[in-house]
Amino acid sequence: GENKMKKRILVFILFLIVIVFLGGVIIKNNIENNREILEEKESMVTLQKEYEKEIVTDGYTIDKANVILDPYHNSPLTALILFETENEVKPLVTVQGRDDKVTLTHEFNQGTKHYLTVYGLYPDYENKVTVSYDDNGKNVSKEYTIKTDKLPDDFILPTKVEADKDKLSNDLYFYTPSSKGYTCAYDINGDVRWYLTSNAVWDNKLLKNGRMLISTERLINTPYYMTGLYEIDMLGKIYREYSLKGGYHHDYFEMPNGNLLVASDDFNNPSGTVEDYIVEVDRETGDIVKTFDLKDILKMEDGKSENWIEYDWFHNNSVWYDEKTNSIVLSGRHQDAVINISYETGKLNWIIGDSTNWSSEYQKYFFKPTSGEFEWQWSQHAAMVTPEGYIFLFDNGNNKSKDKSKYVSASNSYSSGVMYKINTDEMTIEQVFEYGKKRGSSFYSPYISDVDYLAKDNYIIHSGGIVYVDGENSNQPAGFSKNAKLVSDTVELLNNKVIFELVLPTNNYRVEKINIYDTATFSLGDAKRLGSLGTTAITTKKKVLTLNSKKIDEEYKKHKIEFVKEEDRLVFQGKFKKETKVNVILYKDFNVNYYNIAISKHPYTALCVDIFNSDEEKNGLTINSYINKDGLNGKYLIYLEIDGVVYDTEQSVLF
Repeated sequence: GENKMKKRILVFILFLIVIVFLGGVIIKNNIENNREILEEKESMVTLQKEYEKEIVTDGYTIDKANVILDPYHNSPLTALILFETENEVKPLVTVQGRDDKVTLTHEFNQGTKHYLTVYGLYPDYENKVTVSYDDNGKNVSKEYTIKTDKLPDDFILPTKVEADKDKLSNDLYFYTPSSKGYTCAYDINGDVRWYLTSNAVWDNKLLKNGRMLISTERLINTPYYMTGLYEIDMLGKIYREYSLKGGYHHDYFEMPNGNLLVASDDFNNPSGTVEDYIVEVDRETGDIVKTFDLKDILKMEDGKSENWIEYDWFHNNSVWYDEKTNSIVLSGRHQDAVINISYETGKLNWIIGDSTNWSSEYQKYFFKPTSGEFEWQWSQHAAMVTPEGYIFLFDNGNNKSKDKSKYVSASNSYSSGVMYKINTDEMTIEQVFEYGKKRGSSFYSPYISDVDYLAKDNYIIHSGGIVYVDGENSNQPAGFSKNAKLVSDTVELLNNKVIFELVLPTNNYRVEKINIYDTATFSLGDAKRLGSLGTTAITTKKKVLTLNSKKIDEEYKKHKIEFVKEEDRLVFQGKFKKETKVNVILYKDFNVNYYNIAISKHPYTALCVDIFNSDEEKNGLTINSYINKDGLNGKYLIYLEIDGVVYDTEQSVLF
């Protein structure tokens, strides 16, 4: 009898297990039916594989060439001329300019398959491009007419161009925008000769291999931290994409070994700070091989400028490696400090700046000015080391004091490019070059801006963030005031004389002077995708049979919610008031991941303060948040919780 009873209990337990299992399967099937699987938005890297199917030389001759305008759909003033020749020849391309000085020519390598890159086309113009070569003593030449589209309506053109053409070449001036605008290049006449349609910001230097490193077009965090970097050529073709867990902002530096030092963030640090973290990225693998956390080096509370805030206490805006001293120079805008740290140990070597409000143990790291004209720098940008060993930077000049009672107003201030000679044995400093002071407030940029060293006594000084409000100079970056008038003023100096000046009615971050045909040779092939965005932290994890949810209603719709599937993450967008509690919920096989969405303008930065304006207080703030695919696998059902109410979006995402 006892055995029969045990068998009955066992059968009953098995019966219950089957019921629960079948119930679970039925529940699972019910909630998975009629679901839209989010369509994947193809990345620029994936799209360019399709574009390359058109880039063929086979069957084309110089008389009937394959001419493709903007082959990568990203660089509208470029083209490819593709053809083959029986004999090996060296084609010469001539892109006719508005005058001889801005005409561009380039001789390509010898071969029979010809992929001729055409750069520097004018917008909205029938460009004349000539290809010529010597074929066994016979001169072969062909002129092509390449018609380009007009510039986008929001493109910004110069209001002033002055050029001493005898002292200038046909190099272009490459600009990156600080907010609105395009990464673009102007010639010495002020004509637009190149631009990208993708949203590339921050630095835009050429690498040693002749390619350019630009930011990706995708945010990793508000307001301006990007997912990483693209290595591109002038056609806009991507050769490598570097993804970084802490994203990229402001600046990078190519090390002698090819690795990249990148201004990044550690978004998971307990202090919640930003712009105080540098990473070294292995060029070949994308792995982070070294990190520098400035919280280990400096005191956050020291040397505060007017712009100092706890979250963005240092605000690093430049990175420069000095091979001679094996050290790194960084620029902390919010401490008015340019610092130098050991690459090997990360220890502090010196600080350039006013030592007021710095702790006593740091005083030994500051320099003492020698006699002569001398001023400290304030809220500086773009610190670099020149071949002479001088420290060259853009002194924004904000307030010109750490003592509020001595602040200089914006209308009485000035910015300048300044060069310091330092003696680290005696800890003395002298000013050996300055440009901008005599220009007064008309050259005053309270933020961004750049300097470049072209050759001895040949420099670019770029005052990129001039802001006027009601006709008066402002100390606030663009975006803080309505109806602000913006100006970007770039000068090139040779032997202390201005040989070029270009003024734009906008604000621009940086400027580089580049010969566009000195850049890397184009080649076909897939881009390498390196690094990782990391795993998105799950706020809460639960196991449930089913979620108690409701259908989308008018309350849900007013938040303008959108989910977009990118190749490496899920993007969530919605509009919410400050106090709203929001969770994105991903459900798979009875496992539930909750991802809390902060309704905030954090992280704090110099360009973004967590103060909601009246429209945001009333109508809410548009939030973008990201859930990375790392750690996720399979199909997830998407739910959204708003103030405790769980909505079934009737969408799913596949990783």
